[in-house]
Order: sequence, then C-alpha cells, then structure tokens
Amino acid sequence: MASTVAVVSNDSYKQALDLINGIEDLNTPGKKVVVKVGIYNPETGMCTTVQTLNSIISSFDKAAEIRVIESDSGAGPGLKRLEIWKDCYNDTVIPFNLSDDKETRTVEVAGESVALSHILFEPNVFISTHVPRRFENAGDDDLLNLGSIIKNLLGLIPDKKKYRFHKRLPTALLDMYEAIGGIDLAVLDGTTTFLGWKDKRITVSPNLIIIGKDAFAVEAVGAHLVGFDPLEMPVLQEASNRGLGEIDIDKIKIIGDIEDARHMVLKVFNGMKEGAREEALKR
Repeated sequence: MASTVAVVSNDSYKQALDLINGIEDLNTPGKKVVVKVGIYNPETGMCTTVQTLNSIISSFDKAAEIRVIESDSGAGPGLKRLEIWKDCYNDTVIPFNLSDDKETRTVEVAGESVALSHILFEPNVFISTHVPRRFENAGDDDLLNLGSIIKNLLGLIPDKKKYRFHKRLPTALLDMYEAIGGIDLAVLDGTTTFLGWKDKRITVSPNLIIIGKDAFAVEAVGAHLVGFDPLEMPVLQEASNRGLGEIDIDKIKIIGDIEDARHMVLKVFNGMKEGAREEALKR
C-alpha cells in the first residue's frame, strides 16, 4: 500500500488527519503522547507554530498525558527553549527536558553508547514536528539539508555535544529512530518555510501543513517542496536501504496540492541565489 501524505492549508489540521485515515489507532487512553518539537534558537522562529502544536495536542483528546520534549543544547536549556510554546501547556500537556531525566536506557547510536530518556521507550505515540527549510553554502548549516522531521531526532541526545554526530548523521538519526520504535505521526508545519543562501536568510509563507504516518514520506514531500530530490538526500537514502519508509515522490500518494507552493518557494529561493551572485560580482 502506498504511503499517504496530506497537504492542506495550515488551518486545516483536522482535515489532514481525515485524509490519512485518522488517528483512532493512536489516540487511546492506554498510551502517552510524546511530541518532539524542533527548536534550536527560539529567536529565529524556526519551529512549529503555537497554532499547529495546539492542533496536534487537541487531536489527542483521549491521551492521559502529552509531553512536549526537547533537550539542552548550545542554544540553552531545553525547558527554557520550550517556553516558546508556553500557551500550550496545562495539567495534561507538560514540557519535558530529556537532559534532566536520570532514568535512561543505553542504546547504540552510530557506534557510540548513548543514554536516552526512559520516556522514549514507554508505550507511547511519538510525534515529530518541525518546519520545511533549505540552507546552502553556510558551513555547518548545510546539515539542515538533511531534512527536518528525521533530523529533529538529533534532539533526543541529552548532552550538548550533539555536533559530534554531524559526520555520521544519517546513521545516528536512523539508529535512534529504530531504537525508539519509530515515528507514529509526522507533522511538517509549512506555515513558514525557511530559506538561506550563504549568509542571507529569509522566510516565505506557503501556509500549509504536510502530515503522514510514514515519517520518511513526509520528509520526502517536504524536501520536494524546497526543491531537493529526496532520492539524493543521505538520510533518506539510508532509510530506504534499511527499508524504513517510502522516499520516492512518484510512489507516495500525495493528497492535496504541493506544486503551487513549491513553485512559489523555489521562485523566491532562486531569486535570492541570483541576488547573492550579483552582489558578489559587484565586489
């Protein structure tokens, strides 16, 4: 059966869930929900919006507990960075810093033993949510070209020295994906898409959401949105080699229109590149 990915406007989250046959199998009292948000520096705004996170939370109305998780990084403590979503928290929805958890399980990540938080191994629904992005010629920021939904898993590493995995990132990400039992729901929040060329960064607003239960298919559609060929992305190639999900756009059942938004994003990105080249020629 083809992996299904829904592409809808960013205010149509419930419709998107209906298009992927709902989440009744995930929204149960017997499982806690763990939402891995992607946030490095809150000042950039490069993260899922409060509106989208609230939509995710509201859709899991049978869950006894929902944890919104991050870890410490060079940009600051996990809980501090999670404050960007403070309006989403209540007695049921709790921010959780993976770096503060003393109860851990050791797993092998790219040839290294890493102690991950115990909440990642409880019976749970694991959700990864981030934003579409494309950066080029910006040093280590080239790593962002490895995607969003899967790269988000780097934040499961509890210590701040996550950069040590950069040279073996596809292996590290997929080792963690398999260790925690995968991603049950992937939500790529395209309210805003982040683009960069050399030292210049801008945003564009497709105002859409990309959702699916096959995280790699969602990643592939998000990559297509910003002009990448998913079949050439190292992390998706490795996922395909491991038989973890569908990465071929032609084999993914995309419900909704991605092409108009893609045209708009690439028009902006290519214009930015051309502008950077012209600036360079004037120097």
